[in-house]
Amino acid sequence: MNVWSFDFPWAFLALPPLLYCLYRCKVIVHPRYFPHLSFFGNIGRWQNLEWMLKNLAVILMVGGLATLVSVNYSDPKNRNGIDIVLSIDGSGSMNASGFGNDDNGRKSRFEIVQKIAGDFVMKRIEDNVGVVMFGDFAFIASPVTYEKEIIVEMIGYLSQGMAGQNTAIGEGIAMSVHALRDSKARSKVIILLTDGEHNSGSISPKEAMGQVRKEGIKLYTIGIGKPGEFDNALLKKLAEEGGGRFFAATNEEELKAVYAQIDTLEKSSIKSEQHTFFEHYYQWFTAGALLIVTWLMWRRRIAV
Repeated sequence: MNVWSFDFPWAFLALPPLLYCLYRCKVIVHPRYFPHLSFFGNIGRWQNLEWMLKNLAVILMVGGLATLVSVNYSDPKNRNGIDIVLSIDGSGSMNASGFGNDDNGRKSRFEIVQKIAGDFVMKRIEDNVGVVMFGDFAFIASPVTYEKEIIVEMIGYLSQGMAGQNTAIGEGIAMSVHALRDSKARSKVIILLTDGEHNSGSISPKEAMGQVRKEGIKLYTIGIGKPGEFDNALLKKLAEEGGGRFFAATNEEELKAVYAQIDTLEKSSIKSEQHTFFEHYYQWFTAGALLIVTWLMWRRRIAV
């Protein structure tokens, strides 16, 4: 997002007296100190081309002093955020319905998670986000990137069962660590969501947690569904070892509240001036003014 402003807007206070002088000031016949001020005198008709160009030159000069600047808040140089990976369970149990509210009660858990996860991604303005899906195995559905619309689109393309019908929590964590391996962010976070127990995969949760600690990653875990459907003890232990927190959600509204709470807990650093990318445009104002002045001087010289 680009925001346009002036570094020195108070320079425009000089415009009214200067423009007034162009209209009212008389030419000094024998100037002593500033002989070139006669250039700004009103020597012709009130609204002729020369008078309008003089006004434009003055406006451009003042605009150059005010210094038009564009601040690009979507530029990677401006981001001081967190790298986050959403690790989502896509096993067979995620196809169960009854998790949503009202009309959403007919939707599967996986469909509801897709919508809520997408909303969470769009709120993380300052952050890079990636998505991992796991079942019997895990894969990176979207690499860690700043392109939020692409991430949400990729989440929408996912479907329950794409990674198998079982629940390999260790694989989900390990693949999330892999997705963050090239991250240069000071803060790296994995948010793992599941509705089941670890029962598949070649990597155990314990082995995966070793990778999490080695890479300095914070791990949040979310168990969804009815009590007893997911491994409450395991998810709590993983979150404690990962320096994060464990959450449980029995319905759609509770899951929304969980993501909202994580959003609050993992706030990005506020942008500081050194992280803001400025692009100045004063040179265009100055060049335009000089071009007009040069042309007027040439015209006057020819007339003489």
